[in-house]
Amino acid sequence: MLATLKNHPFAVEAHFESSIVLTFAVRKEEVQDLIPECLQLDTFKDKWAFVAIAMVQTKNLRPKGMPEYFGNDFFLIGYRVFVRYINSAGKILRGLYILKSETNKRRMAFAGNIFTHYNYTTTDISQIEHTKAKEINSIKSNFKVIIDKEEDGVSLPIDSPFANWKEARRFAGPLPFTFTYNEKTKEILIIQGVRKNWKPSPIRIIDYDFSFLNTLDFENPILANAFIIKNIPYHWKKGKIELWKQSE
Repeated sequence: MLATLKNHPFAVEAHFESSIVLTFAVRKEEVQDLIPECLQLDTFKDKWAFVAIAMVQTKNLRPKGMPEYFGNDFFLIGYRVFVRYINSAGKILRGLYILKSETNKRRMAFAGNIFTHYNYTTTDISQIEHTKAKEINSIKSNFKVIIDKEEDGVSLPIDSPFANWKEARRFAGPLPFTFTYNEKTKEILIIQGVRKNWKPSPIRIIDYDFSFLNTLDFENPILANAFIIKNIPYHWKKGKIELWKQSE
């Protein structure tokens, strides 16, 4: 019964006040072992794989159709790998595979761990507004990021593998699908997100340090892009399970 509850048994809706995503390029060989057998890395030029760190301020998250006062406001930090999955109909789905999920609210972690496989932990979050920059940090999770508030004329990060922002937007996240895999049963859980007016704006990152990213021991993760979106209605459909069959 508990295992079934974790499979996103109902649709969920929320409002994203803001979503800041930093995407790091890593040589694909270093990332391959982080994803399950049913997924493929979503690569660029057959060389780079991507790990995204999303920091989302969410408002009124609740079962879809419920009044807003049933909702929960929380901050989410998610560490994800860009992947692809070929479903039973032969369609390629671009999405994300979850490495780690954190939130600043115990109630969100409790509910999230009942109804999802995301394995939420709780942490502290501080958001500091400066005149020309914004800092987000956590003592417990040992990370910080400083964002330039200027929105005009933002250049791609130094050493980004992308030639322009058009290429970079393909890996802006979050993607339409999120995947969870049960290795024992060979079942893959597909969660589809639906959003409107999704227009990521590039941002410049002044400084960053993420302890969890460091624990992955990548040789040289490169900040490939950084985007922000604001004031977006969002919902996730009920989870869909299908049996993965390995191609012969």
